[in-house]
Amino acid sequence: MKSLSEEKVQFMPFEVLLDQDQIARRIAEMGKQITEDYAAQTPVLVGVLKGGVVFLADLMREIKLPMELEFVSAASYRHGTTPSDNVVLGGELSIPLKGRHVLIVEGVVDSGNTVSAILRQIRKLQPVSIEVVTLIDKPASHRMRLDIKYKGFSIGNDFVIGFGLDNTQRYRNLPFIGRVIEQ
Repeated sequence: MKSLSEEKVQFMPFEVLLDQDQIARRIAEMGKQITEDYAAQTPVLVGVLKGGVVFLADLMREIKLPMELEFVSAASYRHGTTPSDNVVLGGELSIPLKGRHVLIVEGVVDSGNTVSAILRQIRKLQPVSIEVVTLIDKPASHRMRLDIKYKGFSIGNDFVIGFGLDNTQRYRNLPFIGRVIEQ
């Protein structure tokens, strides 16, 4: 098996869209707002794997409340930069959500298919409230009406990588959000 330094890595061309400092400031603001909105509550944060994990890790440190953490996996980008209409959900929730305040934490909301599928599943579990938190929202790409209460940044239809977001499992570790330049 070749190490990363031994194999030629083909990098996708991109430009920085949101730098580390911009992202950190916005996540701090979102954490403060969630702390105020859920004062005296213990919300359940449901992180959407894999793209939301970096955002979730930073966000939960900015929320100054007791909370619980759960994960679901979802995939709509399985073959490059075009989302599929067929969303694959995985993972069993171990925390009962009936009567709880639930925050779905997503890295990016693009077409809205993934977050809509997760909302449908979680609503069946009868939480008292459910809200969506996303680092990146692409409102022009939504294929349905979505109510996203907490948005980090709204951007255009560009495919983005970094800060947990990937292209075929690569680029998640970039400390910023980059806009892919299609060739």
